[in-house]
Amino acid sequence: MDKKEFVLELNPVKAEQELNAIRDRRALARRNFIRNVGLAGVGVAVGAMVEGCGAGSVTNAQSSGPSETDVLNFALNLEYLEAEFYSVAVTGAVLSSSVTGAASTATGGAKVTFTDSRIADIAAEISADETLHVKFLRSALGASAVAEPTINLAALGIGFASQAQFLTLARAFEDTGVSAYAGAATLLTKNNLQAAAQILAVEAYHAGNIRLSIVQNAITVPATDSQDVPPTEQHFFPTDSNGLAIKRTPSQVLAIVYANAAAGTSSGGFFPSGVNGNIKTV
Repeated sequence: MDKKEFVLELNPVKAEQELNAIRDRRALARRNFIRNVGLAGVGVAVGAMVEGCGAGSVTNAQSSGPSETDVLNFALNLEYLEAEFYSVAVTGAVLSSSVTGAASTATGGAKVTFTDSRIADIAAEISADETLHVKFLRSALGASAVAEPTINLAALGIGFASQAQFLTLARAFEDTGVSAYAGAATLLTKNNLQAAAQILAVEAYHAGNIRLSIVQNAITVPATDSQDVPPTEQHFFPTDSNGLAIKRTPSQVLAIVYANAAAGTSSGGFFPSGVNGNIKTV
């Protein structure tokens, strides 16, 4: 045992001070590492997707089926819809051209009169997230990004007249979004899969929060399709018999946003002219 160790052993006050100093140095090192990696990650995330999604450079997740660019553009259509919904509900205005790349095509809806300040704050934060999702996917896809399609936010006649209506439509959008990203997992690879997983996680955060608000406010909401598990005191979470999140194919998702459309339908509901891109038919 050297002299320093001996002194620490006999002087508990100094020993504790030394241990705290060691902990502080380690914590600082961890924070610096995480900060440096995080800043680097921001720089490479979009770039990596651009490399994977550029025209003619996409590798399909399987030998047949839609390209990864097609899948991400399909997701972009859904993000346009969600972002427009929250923007109008929170601010009364559609997305700006700086977000969509052109004048917004969304119609319908109005600013919601929230009666609970917490739900108003939640709605505002979700709105910011969904807007960022649009900007992220558009940046990642670059010239391959589809334009915002025509959107009718009043397609179902609900969502804006009250806080309860807002929660009802928000729940349908969020749960559908989670299932859409879950269903696309086998169609994406590498950095595209990583980014989609991160967006899915955020959508799941949103969905869980909205579902809890619905239960707490005793709001009864309709099912979106036969797979749906609306939030109740008995079903806080929409999982299957294995405790897994529900997943939907692009066709199943389109059936919902086209307002319960039948097979072969290519427009309707929230997308009166259909979504843009190569995945557009139920």
